[in-house]
Amino acid sequence: MNAPLKQHVIDPEICIRCHTCEEACPIGAISHDDINVVVDAAKCNQCMDCIMPCPTGSIDNWRVVATPYSLAEQLSWTELPAQADLASGDGSVEALDDDVAALLAEAHQGGGGVGKAPASASKPSVNLFSGAKAASARVQGIYRLTTETSSSEVRHIILDFGSVAFPVLEGQSIGITPPGVDAAGRKHRMRLYSVSSPRDGERPNTNNLSITVKRDAHGVCSNYLCDLNRGDEVKVSGPFGSTFLMPNDPQAHLLMICTGTGSAPFRAFTMRRQRTSPATEGAMSLYFGARTADSLPYFGPLKKVPDSVLNKNFAFSREDGHPKHYVQDALRQNQSRIAALLADSHCHIYICGLRAMEAGIEQAFEDIARLSGQDWQKIRPKMRAEGRYHVETY
Repeated sequence: MNAPLKQHVIDPEICIRCHTCEEACPIGAISHDDINVVVDAAKCNQCMDCIMPCPTGSIDNWRVVATPYSLAEQLSWTELPAQADLASGDGSVEALDDDVAALLAEAHQGGGGVGKAPASASKPSVNLFSGAKAASARVQGIYRLTTETSSSEVRHIILDFGSVAFPVLEGQSIGITPPGVDAAGRKHRMRLYSVSSPRDGERPNTNNLSITVKRDAHGVCSNYLCDLNRGDEVKVSGPFGSTFLMPNDPQAHLLMICTGTGSAPFRAFTMRRQRTSPATEGAMSLYFGARTADSLPYFGPLKKVPDSVLNKNFAFSREDGHPKHYVQDALRQNQSRIAALLADSHCHIYICGLRAMEAGIEQAFEDIARLSGQDWQKIRPKMRAEGRYHVETY
């Protein structure tokens, strides 16, 4: 099979045949007949000039393909074809760039492999912008999330894309490559950051997104990002990821387990649920671990989320005067609740954060399942096959 490539296509069900995209295309890659408007893959350089003039958004569609759809094929469409299953097992290719693919594979190696997206999840856009042809965003806001006295500095960074179309779903990541070169004169490596805002932006219907960044004393990219100022320009690649996605079903129970900045996608999940299903109660649980309360990102905002919406459980491992307490301990303390969720076909489990926590969480699930007469070694592969078990660690 040929190396996958990204093809720009137009949705014939939404297109109103106004031909503004054809007029906007600077290289004549867009044409039409009496029925459809189509994009010539041999000409399209993905400059994105056609995106903004389109009044319906029909132009903002992509397919990752082994062989591009011909003009004749596109002219015959009455609807867009489904994304062909080329790599990840859920009908999408998470990354075309080898370095990004390696980063995603490393993040998803826990829990027995990449797995599948929930069947009811929205279809993600992936690989719209590469490191060589990145999208430009401006820093709209940058805020410290942890106290000034905390040994952990975590920042919330809002990136505004202006007129650039950069669609993301909760659970996806973006790529950022810090400017400059390393000591050997090589360009710095791209780093991936989970999006911490819902698909419609920090505020509804805004073209921005946020990321959560912890400063690492030796981290080139984290220091670059944490030192940004409002108005600075950032080059962004992506979006990446097509498996760590939330189901659209408001009744699905999301069991979210994280440490530190692993909370980023779960902030997005929670905000999405609050905006789309505010009346749904008891359908989200969060187990959040950190060294101390003052090093835990989003602690204040999380406390404001009603308990009826989000069942919150915190675990602090370095609180003075208290024994070490980890997320696996918090899971065991809620044994009956977790056992019921493991038996629930509507439960989706998400684990995000430090890789070191995986073994403890797996053992907690093993113990809880056994004590309730269940078999975790049978439950987990079934959940993975159904797109209900997701691990993203680093």
